[in-house]
Amino acid sequence: MILIGENIHIISKAVSEAVRERKPAYIQELARAQAAAGADLLDLNLGPARKDPEEVASWLVNTVQAVTDLPISLDTMNPLAMEAGLKLCKKRPLLNSASGKAESREIMLPLAVKYNTQVIISVITDQGCPPDVDSRVESVMETVAYANGLGIQNEDIWVDPIILPVSADQKQAREALEFIKILGDLLPGVKSVVGLSNVSNGTPGQLRGTLNRTYMVMLEKNGLYSAIADVLDPELVQLNKGGLVKVRELIYKVMDGEPVDIASLSQQECNYVKTAMVLMGEALYSNAWLES
Repeated sequence: MILIGENIHIISKAVSEAVRERKPAYIQELARAQAAAGADLLDLNLGPARKDPEEVASWLVNTVQAVTDLPISLDTMNPLAMEAGLKLCKKRPLLNSASGKAESREIMLPLAVKYNTQVIISVITDQGCPPDVDSRVESVMETVAYANGLGIQNEDIWVDPIILPVSADQKQAREALEFIKILGDLLPGVKSVVGLSNVSNGTPGQLRGTLNRTYMVMLEKNGLYSAIADVLDPELVQLNKGGLVKVRELIYKVMDGEPVDIASLSQQECNYVKTAMVLMGEALYSNAWLES
């Protein structure tokens, strides 16, 4: 599965300070570290980029490309920042900000055409995030059809079902799993992508990695093509490369409804099984789910 490094994100205080003060060292350190860890692309997330959007995006793209030749996924809601960054990408970039919102269709998708990018289209609409599989399907079918009409082929489209925190709405974890499972049949050629760490937002820091890694394996089983994820988590990368075979098999058993003898497992294996049960909705989420 393709891994897109998530760590250059404006929400990080250290990243925000480095960008604001135009200090390249920290940004370049993150870029090098993610490349060395096995990232296939690097996501540069500028958020709304309200102040000096074109200059900031240009500086960030050039700063990263000075130390790595990995393709860039450019993520910003600001079309000025997006276009400034896309202009400078040396390899074909991934435009990571399109959606079913009317403004996005009218502004972001034409930028994907203009700069011949691949594009992530989320299921978000002007009404917000669709609450179930059927409404996600309806949203993405409409937006992909619109993109096709602009000349963007399915093979250049990556669809994001929007992962919501399991701590806020537990059933949404399974809704996204089901969506990923049917996407390939609905839209042949389209790729799937998720913002993996969203599933653990609001969860105590020491538990987030277990949630992220477990959900990655579950999504991959259902056909996930790519995840924007913390590639600086060695265990996550190990799982992605096919390691920890028994852990993977145990997660699959939970997904398939097969019995698991928890008493016979190591603590690590037990943690993954309990987490998979929470994500499948078979156990109630709480911050103490591993202790139950």
